[in-house]
Amino acid sequence: MSRIVLVLNGPNLNLLGKRQPEIYGRETLADVEADCRRLAGELGLEIEFRQSNREYEIIDWIHEARGRVAGVVINPAAFTHTSVAILDALHAFEGPIIEVHISNVHKREEFRHRSYVSAVASGVIVGCGTQGYALALRRIAALVGAEAG
Repeated sequence: MSRIVLVLNGPNLNLLGKRQPEIYGRETLADVEADCRRLAGELGLEIEFRQSNREYEIIDWIHEARGRVAGVVINPAAFTHTSVAILDALHAFEGPIIEVHISNVHKREEFRHRSYVSAVASGVIVGCGTQGYALALRRIAALVGAEAG
C-alpha cells in the first residue's frame, strides 16, 4: 500500500504570507510544506507537495495520482467555487480526499460558501489557518492506516 500523500495547492497560494496576511496569515507556502514534510515523517507518510495557478495542471496531477498515492489533501483556493473539472478528476481518484481552506470561507463573501470539491471530499477543514494541513494529514493517516503508534 502506498504511503504517499499528494498535497495540492491552487491559485495564488504561491503568494501565501504576502497576499492578504490579515486573512491568510504570514506563513509562506514553503513554511507549510516544511511543516507537512516533518509531520508526514512522524506519521510514516511521504509527501508530494505541489502548487499551480493552472487548473489543467492540478487536474493532470490528480489523474497521475490514481493508483499511485494513498490520499489527496487539496486546497483548491479559488477553483473551489468554479471548477467542475477538478471535481470530475477527484471523482476518478480512489483514495481519501481532504479539502483544506486556511480562512473560514463561511465568514466571507457569499460566493465562497459553495465548494464543488466538498461533494467528493472525505472531510473538509475550514478556518484553522495553515494548521489545517496538519489536521488533514493526520486524518489521511488515520483513513489509510499509516499512522505509527
